[in-house]
Amino acid sequence: MEVTALGHAGLRVVGSNTTGLVDPWMSRDGAFLGSWYQLPANDHLATADLLAPDWIALTTDRADRLDLDTLARVRAGTTLFIPTFASKRLLRVVTDHTALQVVEMDRAMRADLDGGGSWLRLVPAQSPAHQGAAALLSIDGVSVLDINDARLTAAQVHRARLAFGAEVDLLTVNVANPSWFPLCYCYPDRERLRIANDRLLARYEVVLRLLQVVEPRLTVPFGGPPCFLDPKLADLSHWTATPDAFPAPPQTLEWFRLHSPKNAFTTLLPGDRLSPREQLVVTDGHWEHFSYERLPRYLRDYSHQRAVELSRLHAVHPVPDAALGERFTDHFLRLAGLSRYFIERISMTVRFDVSGPAGGRWDVHLYPDQISVDLTGADASPRYRFAIESRWLAAVIDGAATWDDLLHSMRISITREPDVPNDHLFWLLRHADRDALLSIEAFERSHDVTAAHRRTLTS
Repeated sequence: MEVTALGHAGLRVVGSNTTGLVDPWMSRDGAFLGSWYQLPANDHLATADLLAPDWIALTTDRADRLDLDTLARVRAGTTLFIPTFASKRLLRVVTDHTALQVVEMDRAMRADLDGGGSWLRLVPAQSPAHQGAAALLSIDGVSVLDINDARLTAAQVHRARLAFGAEVDLLTVNVANPSWFPLCYCYPDRERLRIANDRLLARYEVVLRLLQVVEPRLTVPFGGPPCFLDPKLADLSHWTATPDAFPAPPQTLEWFRLHSPKNAFTTLLPGDRLSPREQLVVTDGHWEHFSYERLPRYLRDYSHQRAVELSRLHAVHPVPDAALGERFTDHFLRLAGLSRYFIERISMTVRFDVSGPAGGRWDVHLYPDQISVDLTGADASPRYRFAIESRWLAAVIDGAATWDDLLHSMRISITREPDVPNDHLFWLLRHADRDALLSIEAFERSHDVTAAHRRTLTS
């Protein structure tokens, strides 16, 4: 049994009688409104042979895992396994936009992959607020636990390990992905770096606790970081090479080997092949001259190579017409009507400073006794302020992108006063789905919210 790294969070697994892809993201167009690109580039792997798997598994609906360009190149009728989430957005997207045979798996389902004992399970986070799942794979008796960045509880991780009935041969886990917090928040650079470093170290500590539960024979940390090639996001480029915030894989490897010397670790470049049992890596010759130490030059060349894709961004997302404000109003009145429970927990005015054609200063009042949109922006003390270019806001309002796409794109600037998070605001934006919001409400009413959302082992 062999595992090939596909770059970012993607894996190819090859057994004696089955071949599958997990979270393949190989599009040349990037993700999240053309802002994230794979680091390093991995499109050389998207060959006809690689894109002819027996099956594919997706662990989330995020655009760096749900790559419709890649899925469109897979032969029609190929089985696509997805988790059962409270929100049916992932199911709708893959059903409407691919020719694959979609199988929605609940947390108890185990899919037979080859008729000879190889199987797959998808284990979603316990809290429906977090739409991510871990993938459990047993291929030819070799066990792979792909935690990715699923927010599982300690009990879920323990049960996942027991599901194999033997030790875990390979653990793959996301250790560092850029987030709009703190990068998009209006903090001084020194404060943003401090917060990002604190979050990174907290994530590392989580992985150490995960290792104590799973006790894998080999661990592959991955996920850090993608890069930003759009010249308009040039101010984010230095974060890509900032080891205290988003370290390159060699730096991550050094940290884990220092702090967990009893465990075996390795990192993989796209195309590197790993035999988990033998812990043998065959490197892809494509990277003979690649080095993370020469990253600035690599990124300059990479940006030039993606000039055509980057130039298409504005054509794909044109400037909006004058009616954007009206559509914005309708959009937020619809969102606010999805869940009174969420509105009660938001209870604030959110300001949108929209630059560019058809923009303006718009206030959204989200209170149980006042749900309204003021296109004059007259509120004296909005709690949150979002600064967005009109073309990117229009992509969300008109359904070409989601709030999750916009937030992850980093094409937004956020201020909050007081500087206290409100998770329910972001869950309302990101889920925008009545069933998902009702599911989160039911979960919170039946659990201690702090324990449920914040004490997951892999958060």
